[in-house]
Amino acid sequence: MRGRDKLLEEVRGRALLADRVAMALDLGGEVLVTLPSGGQARARALAPLAGPRLRVEEVPEAGEGMAASLRRGAAWAVGRGAAALMVLLPDMPDLTEGDLRAVLAAFDGRSILRATAEDGRGGHPVVFPARYLPEMAALSGDAGARAILAAHDVARVALPGAHAVTDLDTPEAWAAWRAARPRKP
Repeated sequence: MRGRDKLLEEVRGRALLADRVAMALDLGGEVLVTLPSGGQARARALAPLAGPRLRVEEVPEAGEGMAASLRRGAAWAVGRGAAALMVLLPDMPDLTEGDLRAVLAAFDGRSILRATAEDGRGGHPVVFPARYLPEMAALSGDAGARAILAAHDVARVALPGAHAVTDLDTPEAWAAWRAARPRKP
């Protein structure tokens, strides 16, 4: 992003991170947001959403990779006696609340559930039943939960278009994404 923070890019009138967190909160459950050390700008973007169902935690070991946040999320879910943990990456601007509700509606409580693009490409969110949380707590590195997904049966739910896989990592990708959006009158 050449110095820009993609999670602070404006989407629907607010920072992408705040937009994604607000959408998750609208589902009615508790939401944990993990931030790397020094994430003050991201924390400020989330401040208007503060409330009893939102927990924001700094993850000092975030430089290790995605596993640090996944471990934190797994421990948080276990500590609450949660039946499952939905992992929602905050940099996916096309996901809608309807998409998240569709994933939750398909969840059977037993299988790992992974959203896919309409064409079947694996994406996010991913829902892990509680029985997989100990495996998540043991992850390391930046491969995320790929090893867990590869080792177990995973049910899939197709979301419209590329909602489950759209991830914008460059200013050019952001510009193209914005150009493809319908203009509001």
